[in-house]
Amino acid sequence: MGIAAYKRTISETESPRQIERRVLSRVTSELERLASDYDSTEQGLEKLGILANGLRDALWQNQRVWQAFQRDLSSEGNSLSPDLRAGLISLSFWVDTHTRGVMKGQNKVGPLVNINRTIIRALDGNTLQVME
Repeated sequence: MGIAAYKRTISETESPRQIERRVLSRVTSELERLASDYDSTEQGLEKLGILANGLRDALWQNQRVWQAFQRDLSSEGNSLSPDLRAGLISLSFWVDTHTRGVMKGQNKVGPLVNINRTIIRALDGNTLQVME
C-alpha cells in the first residue's frame, strides 16, 4: 500500500480530533522519554548532549503540532467557541516561547509535557481543566 493510500485510509477511519490526539500523543511520548534527564540536569554540556540526542527533534515536532493547531484555530471554519480558540492560540504562543527557553537551557521540558497531556485528555472528550 502506498503512502497516499495509507494517509487516505487514516483520514477515512479517524476523525480530525482522533488524528490530533494521536499525533500529539506520539510527540508527547518522545518528550517524556527525554524530559526527566534534561530537567534533572544542571550542567549545560549535559543539556546540550540531551538536546543533540533527540530532544531538539522532539521539541521541533511539538512546535510543528502546535503551529498546526494555531493555523486551524485561526481559520474561519473552526467551530470551537471564540473564547476557547483564543485561549488555545495563546497557549500555542506560550508553547513556542517556552520551547525556545528549553533550547537555551533556561526552561524545563516538563511543563510542555503537562500542557500536552491536558490537551490529550480534552481531545479524549474530557473537559478542559485549568492548566497549571
